Amino acid sequence: MASVAEKAQAVREDLAEREGVLVAFSGGVDSSVVAALAHDALGDDAVVCTAKSETLPEAELDDAKRVADEIGVRHEIVEFSELDDPDFVTNGDDRCYHCRTMRLGKMFETAEDLGIPVVCDGTNASDADGGHRPGLQAVEELDAYSPLLAHDIDKEEVRELADTYDLSVADKPSMACLSSRIPTGLEVTEQKLSRVEQAETLLRQWGFSQFRVRDHDGLARIEVGEDELEAALNPDFVAAARERLTELGFDHVTLDLHGYQTGSVSPEGDETAVAGDATLDGDETADADEPVVEDVFASEYPTAE
Repeated sequence: MASVAEKAQAVREDLAEREGVLVAFSGGVDSSVVAALAHDALGDDAVVCTAKSETLPEAELDDAKRVADEIGVRHEIVEFSELDDPDFVTNGDDRCYHCRTMRLGKMFETAEDLGIPVVCDGTNASDADGGHRPGLQAVEELDAYSPLLAHDIDKEEVRELADTYDLSVADKPSMACLSSRIPTGLEVTEQKLSRVEQAETLLRQWGFSQFRVRDHDGLARIEVGEDELEAALNPDFVAAARERLTELGFDHVTLDLHGYQTGSVSPEGDETAVAGDATLDGDETADADEPVVEDVFASEYPTAE
Protein backbone atom coordinates (compact mmCIF):
# COMPACT_ATOMS: atom_id res chain seq x y z
CA MET A 1 0.00 0.00 0.00
CA ALA A 2 1.34 3.40 -0.97
CA SER A 3 2.35 5.83 1.78
CA VAL A 4 0.78 9.27 2.10
CA ALA A 5 3.96 10.84 0.74
CA GLU A 6 3.89 8.51 -2.28
CA LYS A 7 0.23 9.32 -2.95
CA ALA A 8 0.94 13.04 -2.71
CA GLN A 9 3.82 12.74 -5.17
CA ALA A 10 1.55 10.82 -7.54
CA VAL A 11 -0.96 13.69 -7.38
CA ARG A 12 1.78 16.23 -8.14
CA GLU A 13 3.00 14.20 -11.13
CA ASP A 14 -0.58 13.78 -12.32
CA LEU A 15 -1.33 17.52 -12.11
CA ALA A 16 2.02 18.46 -13.65
CA GLU A 17 0.87 16.82 -16.87
CA ARG A 18 -2.02 19.30 -17.15
CA GLU A 19 -1.66 22.63 -18.92
CA GLY A 20 -3.21 24.32 -15.93
CA VAL A 21 -5.81 23.70 -13.22
CA LEU A 22 -8.38 25.77 -11.36
CA VAL A 23 -9.18 24.46 -7.89
CA ALA A 24 -12.68 24.99 -6.48
CA PHE A 25 -11.48 26.50 -3.22
CA SER A 26 -13.46 26.83 0.01
CA GLY A 27 -10.45 27.32 2.28
CA GLY A 28 -11.25 24.05 4.04
CA VAL A 29 -8.61 21.42 4.57
CA ASP A 30 -9.48 19.32 1.49
CA SER A 31 -9.40 22.06 -1.14
CA SER A 32 -6.41 23.67 0.59
CA VAL A 33 -4.38 20.48 0.24
CA VAL A 34 -5.38 20.17 -3.43
CA ALA A 35 -4.36 23.81 -3.91
CA ALA A 36 -0.98 23.23 -2.27
CA LEU A 37 -0.31 20.12 -4.37
CA ALA A 38 -1.40 21.91 -7.55
CA HIS A 39 0.80 24.90 -6.77
CA ASP A 40 3.76 22.56 -6.21
CA ALA A 41 3.09 20.86 -9.53
CA LEU A 42 2.20 23.83 -11.73
CA GLY A 43 3.31 27.02 -10.05
CA ASP A 44 1.54 30.01 -11.61
CA ASP A 45 -0.52 27.70 -13.84
CA ALA A 46 -2.50 26.68 -10.75
CA VAL A 47 -5.31 29.02 -9.70
CA VAL A 48 -7.82 28.69 -6.87
CA CYS A 49 -11.32 30.10 -7.06
CA THR A 50 -13.90 30.75 -4.34
CA ALA A 51 -17.56 31.29 -5.19
CA LYS A 52 -19.09 33.85 -2.84
CA SER A 53 -22.82 33.52 -2.11
CA GLU A 54 -25.37 33.83 0.70
CA THR A 55 -24.58 30.30 1.87
CA LEU A 56 -20.86 30.99 2.44
CA PRO A 57 -20.15 32.52 5.86
CA GLU A 58 -18.05 35.67 5.68
CA ALA A 59 -15.59 34.07 8.11
CA GLU A 60 -15.08 31.20 5.65
CA LEU A 61 -14.33 33.62 2.83
CA ASP A 62 -11.78 35.36 5.06
CA ASP A 63 -10.21 31.96 5.82
CA ALA A 64 -10.03 31.15 2.10
CA LYS A 65 -8.21 34.41 1.38
CA ARG A 66 -5.78 33.82 4.22
CA VAL A 67 -4.99 30.21 3.28
CA ALA A 68 -4.48 31.12 -0.39
CA ASP A 69 -1.90 33.64 0.81
CA GLU A 70 -0.24 30.95 2.95
CA ILE A 71 0.09 28.70 -0.10
CA GLY A 72 1.14 31.56 -2.36
CA VAL A 73 -1.38 30.66 -5.06
CA ARG A 74 -3.42 33.04 -7.21
CA HIS A 75 -6.92 33.44 -5.77
CA GLU A 76 -9.99 34.42 -7.79
CA ILE A 77 -13.36 35.25 -6.18
CA VAL A 78 -16.61 35.07 -8.13
CA GLU A 79 -20.15 35.78 -6.96
CA PHE A 80 -23.50 34.09 -7.54
CA SER A 81 -26.71 33.33 -5.65
CA GLU A 82 -28.16 29.89 -5.05
CA LEU A 83 -31.40 31.66 -4.13
CA ASP A 84 -31.91 32.39 -7.84
CA ASP A 85 -32.69 28.68 -8.33
CA PRO A 86 -36.20 27.65 -7.17
CA ASP A 87 -35.06 24.03 -6.91
CA PHE A 88 -32.46 25.06 -4.36
CA VAL A 89 -34.84 27.29 -2.40
CA THR A 90 -37.38 24.46 -2.13
CA ASN A 91 -34.72 22.56 -0.16
CA GLY A 92 -35.55 19.02 -1.22
CA ASP A 93 -33.39 15.92 -0.88
CA ASP A 94 -31.31 17.12 -3.83
CA ARG A 95 -30.51 20.63 -2.55
CA CYS A 96 -26.77 19.87 -2.48
CA TYR A 97 -26.93 18.73 -6.10
CA HIS A 98 -28.35 22.08 -7.22
CA CYS A 99 -25.92 24.02 -5.03
CA ARG A 100 -22.87 22.12 -6.25
CA THR A 101 -24.02 22.35 -9.87
CA MET A 102 -24.25 26.15 -9.64
CA ARG A 103 -21.04 26.55 -7.66
CA LEU A 104 -18.98 24.30 -9.90
CA GLY A 105 -20.62 25.91 -12.93
CA LYS A 106 -19.07 29.22 -11.86
CA MET A 107 -15.72 27.43 -11.54
CA PHE A 108 -15.92 26.16 -15.12
CA GLU A 109 -16.96 29.60 -16.39
CA THR A 110 -13.99 31.19 -14.65
CA ALA A 111 -11.61 28.51 -15.89
CA GLU A 112 -12.80 29.07 -19.46
CA ASP A 113 -12.30 32.83 -19.11
CA LEU A 114 -8.75 32.23 -17.86
CA GLY A 115 -7.96 29.62 -20.50
CA ILE A 116 -7.54 26.86 -17.93
CA PRO A 117 -8.57 23.38 -19.16
CA VAL A 118 -9.12 21.50 -15.87
CA VAL A 119 -11.29 22.20 -12.82
CA CYS A 120 -10.38 20.29 -9.65
CA ASP A 121 -12.30 19.88 -6.41
CA GLY A 122 -11.44 18.58 -2.94
CA THR A 123 -13.50 15.38 -2.87
CA ASN A 124 -11.45 12.77 -0.99
CA ALA A 125 -11.67 8.99 -0.71
CA SER A 126 -13.67 9.17 2.53
CA ASP A 127 -16.38 11.25 0.82
CA ALA A 128 -17.14 8.41 -1.55
CA ASP A 129 -17.70 5.83 1.20
CA GLY A 130 -21.48 6.13 0.99
CA GLY A 131 -24.23 8.15 2.63
CA HIS A 132 -26.48 10.78 1.15
CA ARG A 133 -24.16 12.93 -1.00
CA PRO A 134 -26.07 14.28 -4.01
CA GLY A 135 -23.36 16.90 -4.49
CA LEU A 136 -21.03 14.20 -5.82
CA GLN A 137 -23.45 13.64 -8.70
CA ALA A 138 -22.83 17.22 -9.81
CA VAL A 139 -19.07 16.67 -9.67
CA GLU A 140 -19.42 13.64 -11.94
CA GLU A 141 -21.85 15.29 -14.37
CA LEU A 142 -19.71 18.40 -14.81
CA ASP A 143 -16.58 16.25 -15.10
CA ALA A 144 -14.61 18.02 -12.40
CA TYR A 145 -11.40 16.21 -11.47
CA SER A 146 -10.94 15.04 -7.88
CA PRO A 147 -7.22 14.24 -7.43
CA LEU A 148 -7.55 13.18 -3.79
CA LEU A 149 -10.24 10.68 -4.71
CA ALA A 150 -8.39 9.52 -7.82
CA HIS A 151 -5.31 8.70 -5.74
CA ASP A 152 -7.21 7.19 -2.79
CA ILE A 153 -6.31 9.87 -0.24
CA ASP A 154 -8.77 9.75 2.66
CA LYS A 155 -9.66 12.44 5.21
CA GLU A 156 -7.07 11.35 7.76
CA GLU A 157 -4.37 11.44 5.09
CA VAL A 158 -5.58 14.86 3.93
CA ARG A 159 -5.01 16.24 7.42
CA GLU A 160 -1.59 14.60 7.52
CA LEU A 161 -0.68 16.35 4.26
CA ALA A 162 -2.01 19.64 5.61
CA ASP A 163 0.35 19.23 8.56
CA THR A 164 3.20 18.53 6.16
CA TYR A 165 2.46 21.80 4.37
CA ASP A 166 2.05 23.53 7.74
CA LEU A 167 -1.37 24.80 6.71
CA SER A 168 -3.28 26.65 9.41
CA VAL A 169 -6.44 24.71 8.50
CA ALA A 170 -4.89 21.29 9.19
CA ASP A 171 -7.13 20.73 12.22
CA LYS A 172 -10.04 22.88 11.10
CA PRO A 173 -13.42 21.21 11.71
CA SER A 174 -15.55 20.48 8.64
CA MET A 175 -17.84 23.34 7.68
CA ALA A 176 -20.74 22.70 5.32
CA CYS A 177 -22.56 25.60 3.68
CA LEU A 178 -25.11 27.52 5.73
CA SER A 179 -28.09 25.97 3.92
CA SER A 180 -27.20 22.65 5.58
CA ARG A 181 -28.51 24.16 8.83
CA ILE A 182 -32.07 24.27 7.46
CA PRO A 183 -34.00 20.97 7.61
CA THR A 184 -34.91 19.33 4.34
CA GLY A 185 -38.32 20.53 3.14
CA LEU A 186 -38.17 23.93 4.85
CA GLU A 187 -37.59 26.78 2.41
CA VAL A 188 -34.14 28.35 2.28
CA THR A 189 -34.32 32.14 2.64
CA GLU A 190 -31.78 34.91 2.99
CA GLN A 191 -33.24 35.75 6.43
CA LYS A 192 -32.64 32.22 7.73
CA LEU A 193 -29.12 32.06 6.30
CA SER A 194 -28.26 35.42 7.83
CA ARG A 195 -29.48 34.62 11.35
CA VAL A 196 -27.75 31.23 11.30
CA GLU A 197 -24.47 32.85 10.25
CA GLN A 198 -24.76 35.49 12.98
CA ALA A 199 -25.65 32.86 15.60
CA GLU A 200 -22.68 30.67 14.66
CA THR A 201 -20.40 33.71 14.72
CA LEU A 202 -21.48 34.24 18.32
CA LEU A 203 -20.70 30.62 19.25
CA ARG A 204 -17.28 30.96 17.66
CA GLN A 205 -16.63 34.17 19.61
CA TRP A 206 -17.75 32.41 22.80
CA GLY A 207 -15.04 29.81 22.31
CA PHE A 208 -16.86 26.80 20.83
CA SER A 209 -14.98 24.92 18.10
CA GLN A 210 -17.32 22.22 16.72
CA PHE A 211 -20.90 23.40 16.45
CA ARG A 212 -23.96 24.05 14.31
CA VAL A 213 -27.05 26.22 14.76
CA ARG A 214 -29.96 24.49 12.99
CA ASP A 215 -32.92 26.68 11.97
CA HIS A 216 -36.22 24.83 12.36
CA ASP A 217 -38.44 27.63 11.01
CA GLY A 218 -37.59 29.97 13.86
CA LEU A 219 -36.48 27.42 16.43
CA ALA A 220 -32.71 27.50 16.90
CA ARG A 221 -31.23 24.09 17.71
CA ILE A 222 -27.65 24.45 18.92
CA GLU A 223 -25.35 21.46 18.49
CA VAL A 224 -21.88 21.46 20.05
CA GLY A 225 -19.18 18.82 20.25
CA GLU A 226 -19.55 16.23 23.01
CA ASP A 227 -16.54 17.62 24.85
CA GLU A 228 -18.14 21.09 24.85
CA LEU A 229 -21.60 20.12 26.13
CA GLU A 230 -20.70 20.98 29.72
CA ALA A 231 -19.76 24.52 28.67
CA ALA A 232 -23.04 24.83 26.76
CA LEU A 233 -24.99 23.90 29.90
CA ASN A 234 -23.37 26.71 31.87
CA PRO A 235 -26.14 29.05 33.12
CA ASP A 236 -24.28 32.11 31.82
CA PHE A 237 -24.10 30.64 28.32
CA VAL A 238 -27.74 29.58 28.50
CA ALA A 239 -28.83 33.11 29.36
CA ALA A 240 -26.59 34.74 26.76
CA ALA A 241 -27.59 32.34 23.99
CA ARG A 242 -31.29 32.77 24.72
CA GLU A 243 -30.98 36.57 24.72
CA ARG A 244 -28.73 37.04 21.71
CA LEU A 245 -30.31 34.45 19.40
CA THR A 246 -33.76 35.81 20.17
CA GLU A 247 -32.46 39.24 19.15
CA LEU A 248 -31.35 37.70 15.84
CA GLY A 249 -34.93 36.65 15.08
CA PHE A 250 -35.27 33.15 16.51
CA ASP A 251 -38.52 32.43 18.36
CA HIS A 252 -37.06 29.67 20.56
CA VAL A 253 -33.52 28.57 21.42
CA THR A 254 -32.67 24.94 22.21
CA LEU A 255 -29.60 22.87 22.98
CA ASP A 256 -29.34 19.39 21.45
CA LEU A 257 -28.24 16.95 24.14
CA HIS A 258 -27.01 14.52 21.48
CA GLY A 259 -24.35 17.07 20.61
CA TYR A 260 -22.93 17.86 17.20
CA GLN A 261 -23.97 15.41 14.47
CA THR A 262 -23.04 15.75 10.80
CA GLY A 263 -26.10 15.92 8.57
CA SER A 264 -28.63 15.86 11.41
CA VAL A 265 -31.19 17.67 9.24
CA SER A 266 -30.39 15.84 6.00
CA PRO A 267 -32.62 13.16 4.41
CA GLU A 268 -30.80 10.44 6.34
CA GLY A 269 -30.80 12.39 9.60
CA ASP A 270 -33.53 13.56 11.95
CA GLU A 271 -34.50 16.40 9.68
CA THR A 272 -37.54 17.88 11.38
CA ALA A 273 -37.88 16.73 14.97
CA VAL A 274 -35.73 18.10 17.74
CA ALA A 275 -35.59 15.02 19.97
CA GLY A 276 -32.97 15.07 22.67
CA ASP A 277 -32.95 18.86 22.87
CA ALA A 278 -32.91 20.90 26.05
CA THR A 279 -34.59 24.21 25.34
CA LEU A 280 -32.87 27.39 26.46
CA ASP A 281 -36.32 28.97 26.73
CA GLY A 282 -37.19 26.74 29.67
CA ASP A 283 -39.76 24.63 27.79
CA GLU A 284 -39.65 20.92 27.00
CA THR A 285 -39.25 19.72 23.43
CA ALA A 286 -41.05 17.33 21.12
CA ASP A 287 -40.76 13.58 21.08
CA ALA A 288 -38.54 12.00 18.43
CA ASP A 289 -41.57 10.75 16.53
CA GLU A 290 -43.15 14.21 16.30
CA PRO A 291 -42.67 15.31 12.69
CA VAL A 292 -43.78 18.94 12.72
CA VAL A 293 -41.37 21.63 13.92
CA GLU A 294 -44.15 24.15 14.57
CA ASP A 295 -45.73 21.79 17.15
CA VAL A 296 -42.50 21.20 19.06
CA PHE A 297 -43.86 22.75 22.25
CA ALA A 298 -47.42 21.40 21.91
CA SER A 299 -47.11 18.34 24.21
CA GLU A 300 -47.61 18.44 27.97
CA TYR A 301 -45.12 16.55 30.12
CA PRO A 302 -45.37 15.31 33.70
CA THR A 303 -43.23 17.20 36.19
CA ALA A 304 -41.73 16.10 39.47
CA GLU A 305 -43.69 17.28 42.53
